[in-house]
Amino acid sequence: MRPHRTAPRLFGALFLVAAAGFSCLAAAPPGSAARPAAEPVPLGRVVPVPAKVQAGGAPYEIDSGTRIRVEGDSRAVRRVGEQLAGLLRPATGLGLPVTEAAGADGIRLRLSDSARELGGEGYRLQSGSRAVTITAHKAAGLFRGVQTLRQQLPPSVEKRTKQAGPWKVAGGTVEDTPRFEHRGAMLDVSRHFFSVEQVKRYIDQMAMYKINKLHLHLSDDQGWRIAIDSWPRLAEYGGSTQVGGGPGGYYTKEQYKEIVAYAGERYLEVIPEIDMPGHTNAALASYAELNCDGVAPPLYTGTEVGFSSLCVPKEVTYDFVDDVVREIAALTPGRYIHIGGDEAHSTSHEDYVKFMDRVQPVVAKYGKTVIGWHQLTGAKPAKGAVAQYWGYDKTGQAERDQVVNAAKNGTKLVLSPADRAYLDMKYTPATPLGLAWAGYVEVDRSYDWDPGAYLKGAPEDSILGVEAPLWSETISESQHIEYMAFPRLPGIAELGWSPASTHDWDAYKARLAEQGPRWEALGMNYYRSPLVPWAAG
Repeated sequence: MRPHRTAPRLFGALFLVAAAGFSCLAAAPPGSAARPAAEPVPLGRVVPVPAKVQAGGAPYEIDSGTRIRVEGDSRAVRRVGEQLAGLLRPATGLGLPVTEAAGADGIRLRLSDSARELGGEGYRLQSGSRAVTITAHKAAGLFRGVQTLRQQLPPSVEKRTKQAGPWKVAGGTVEDTPRFEHRGAMLDVSRHFFSVEQVKRYIDQMAMYKINKLHLHLSDDQGWRIAIDSWPRLAEYGGSTQVGGGPGGYYTKEQYKEIVAYAGERYLEVIPEIDMPGHTNAALASYAELNCDGVAPPLYTGTEVGFSSLCVPKEVTYDFVDDVVREIAALTPGRYIHIGGDEAHSTSHEDYVKFMDRVQPVVAKYGKTVIGWHQLTGAKPAKGAVAQYWGYDKTGQAERDQVVNAAKNGTKLVLSPADRAYLDMKYTPATPLGLAWAGYVEVDRSYDWDPGAYLKGAPEDSILGVEAPLWSETISESQHIEYMAFPRLPGIAELGWSPASTHDWDAYKARLAEQGPRWEALGMNYYRSPLVPWAAG
């Protein structure tokens, strides 16, 4: 559970350290020598590791004659081609025109009915002396293939100024499909608010590693972060602060739609979360009538949990839920709305069950599927509902059994074990940000588990996938997000994408080490774990 999320008091000192880029925190071990520029990255030496790789043959070199050929008149294919060109042009200094003209040379992006077996996100990448061809059944697959192509090029390709080549892609064939449907990352924008641009930056970083879900935690005790026309004080007043008493903030509907559209162009589905019936102080402070005693509490800027609850017996509570779900559903093209449900310690079990019985049909009424934290399995999960498990080694067996039994009865699971996948857990006692109530989570621990076998007794086909949450009690800047997410997030992404047979820490850490120079080229902050033999920049 998450009952002990108590933030350190030394916020000012932490932020000063963070602003310095944490350069003094974890010295990198001696890195391997950088690969000679003329030698291409070995085919498939990327994160997540592909399902099948057959290396061999001459490499393809991107040069002044290279065209990016998008086959067919699909706007989605053209957009992927333009995204690729936008990525490659600054560092290569090449024109790389995007064209619909047919040809057997260049970088070719093709949708094909013959690629049905690759599913919605799979792709085939074939590289030879004349061309690199990425084939997929859906545009999302082309986009995932482009992320692999990106990592087959030198890290300097990420820089925004012209760099020395050559720009070679090793020869051979990659055929790749994801293991799990759901590969997510959650960002808590409630305890500390993050701007649209900060969220977009994180989306770009997720997309590199084939993450396909962005879970936005939009409400909590410390802040309400989305405008609701029918209840305007939620954002205007409930969104006016954050942990530590800062100014907070919220997204207008247009800003939220901007985030959704930006994520969608990178084939990430946004899952909005409105946590209830607990974690609701920002809402309770905004509207007195939502409280059983009719008295609004003050705004809250601390980090303790479990003290707030919507008033289950009041009918106005369900008017409120209906309005909020209706307005958010209208803004969200994705399938899901997350209704929270965790740490409702101030709600009796009887009231919790009654609340969930009333609220889950509201989500269905507006055409969405319920996701809730795994405490939802202590009520009656609606047909089709998804439970997100965040337990850890100290979680009691009875609670685990409750989740497993729900899975056996048809409830799908997303796995976010706190002592494996929570990105806000400290790496070591010396980590200046984050918490440690679930333990310390070094990069090897975040990688070294199998989602398919993690919950003993849960059918493997009940596992939709994995998600890496980042709670923001101590996180307030993009540098903080990056430091806590990298290098752990790519490992969670690999667990979600790559076949279980490929999961091997020693092999993975060698590939992970080569991501460091790429992150540096992108101007990203990251934790230089001494467990990883970081490559030279």
